[in-house]
Formats: sequence, structure tokens, C-alpha cells
Amino acid sequence: MEKPKRWSQQVTATSHALDLEPGVFTLADPREIALSLQRSAEASRTRKADPFRSAMSMLCFYINRAGRMLPDERRRCLEAAKAELRALYGRTPQ
Repeated sequence: MEKPKRWSQQVTATSHALDLEPGVFTLADPREIALSLQRSAEASRTRKADPFRSAMSMLCFYINRAGRMLPDERRRCLEAAKAELRALYGRTPQ
């Protein structure tokens, strides 16, 4: 088996954290992103943490791995998705 160039590529391909809906991070509406992550987290039977933490972890993982390559507009949308996710689970912002 060929070794991936980046550890994050391997995590994305083999992680059992959540089975995400295709294209979730390309959606334009932050609420739709949050709802999709919520559905995935609630449906997952392999996650180790509670649904909120699993969903938030996947969102943060994606944002962090994109790094400087993530356009400002896209970053704002994904950061807004974090706020939406907190609202869906009744969590207050940090």
C-alpha cells in the first residue's frame, strides 16, 4: 500500500470518526453545513465522543487542514457554521 503524502490525507480516508455527507464543506449556507454535520454525528455508531464534539472536531479539522489556502469568504462561512452547530446543540460560544 502506498503511503499518503500527508497524514491528514490518511485520516480523511480511513477515519472512523464520522461518515460525512458528500460535499458537506462545499455548501454555501452555514446552517446547512451544521445540519449535515449534526446528521452525520447523530447517525455515527463509531464515534468516541458525543455528537456535538464529533461534529465540531470534523469542522475544525477541515478548517485547520485547509490553513492559508482557505479563502477568507469560505473561512467566514465555515466559522459561521461553528456558531450554527453550537446553536443546534444549545451550546454557548466560548
